Amino acid sequence: MGTALIYLFVVVLVAAAFFGVAAFVFGRGEELAPLAPDATPTRLPSGEIAGEHVRELRFPQAVRGYRMTEVDWVLDRLAEELDRVGAERDGLLGRVAELEGSRSVRTSPSGEDRGLEGSPP
Repeated sequence: MGTALIYLFVVVLVAAAFFGVAAFVFGRGEELAPLAPDATPTRLPSGEIAGEHVRELRFPQAVRGYRMTEVDWVLDRLAEELDRVGAERDGLLGRVAELEGSRSVRTSPSGEDRGLEGSPP
């Protein structure tokens, strides 16, 4: 019985020493001032939003909190959709530029259309 108490005392003493060293080396860990109650760390760019911006979002938890896995799933899904729509938009813009380039080739210097009969200018 006495050996068990000595063993327990040594374990507690070693744990306290490790805790003290860690607290001294790493400090409190709170280097930034806390946010104001109505402020939020959630930021989005004022211009175009891409999937990577949505993936980097983090929401603060309130007293009642939220289900992080569900919110993270929604944010991932939204980021994927933004990436898909952006790629589709870029493809369509490239196609428009290609069509405008081919149209300018078909147009003569005088401004007349040399294309097929009945095709729109």
